[in-house]
Amino acid sequence: MTLRFGLLCFPGVQQLDLTGPYEVFASARDAAVQLVWKDLRPVRSSTGLMLTPDTLLTDAPDFDVLCIPGGSGVNALLTDETVLAFIRDKAQRARFVTSVCTGSLVLGQAGLLQGKRAATHWNAMDFLPAFGAIPVAERVVRDGSVITAGGVTSGIDFGLTVVAELLGREEAETIQLSLEYDPAPPFDAGSPQSAPDAAIAAAKARMAGSRREREVLLS
Repeated sequence: MTLRFGLLCFPGVQQLDLTGPYEVFASARDAAVQLVWKDLRPVRSSTGLMLTPDTLLTDAPDFDVLCIPGGSGVNALLTDETVLAFIRDKAQRARFVTSVCTGSLVLGQAGLLQGKRAATHWNAMDFLPAFGAIPVAERVVRDGSVITAGGVTSGIDFGLTVVAELLGREEAETIQLSLEYDPAPPFDAGSPQSAPDAAIAAAKARMAGSRREREVLLS
């Protein structure tokens, strides 16, 4: 029986938030992965890579897994009632409602994180309580049918976790090996707890504009 995965593909999406789990999901047996948006024109990701949606919001089927990636384009989604209504509707029939990085803010705005433990990017954790969510600084957090992932690169961990839930550990391990996902980062700077102060300050400065916009939208 085919498993259906639907990933929201919107202007300003963080491409690795989308393409990390996409690669994992598309590698699973009997899987169909769809990129969903309002139209089928290519969209520019937050770092410039062009991505092409293949399914309209209005034509999208129900999904086993609905996934909302993050990125600078999330800000526009926070006030987009068409998208929020779509997410609320599909969430009612999905086996898992999920997000990567700041995609969790969209789930929160859609009212789906109330009372839920949830993860997001480290620079957005303080926004989660506004949605009634309980922030958890982990790579992947499951609370019932809601699965949220931390920052950008956690999307691969998240994808493997979801596949294990749906198809078992052996399938997830087979995909992990096929992708040779055996991370050994060259620097110990992947979280605010381990990164040097200069790197933290520089990263915050680069993300300051998008964060200020979110602060206004969510105030």
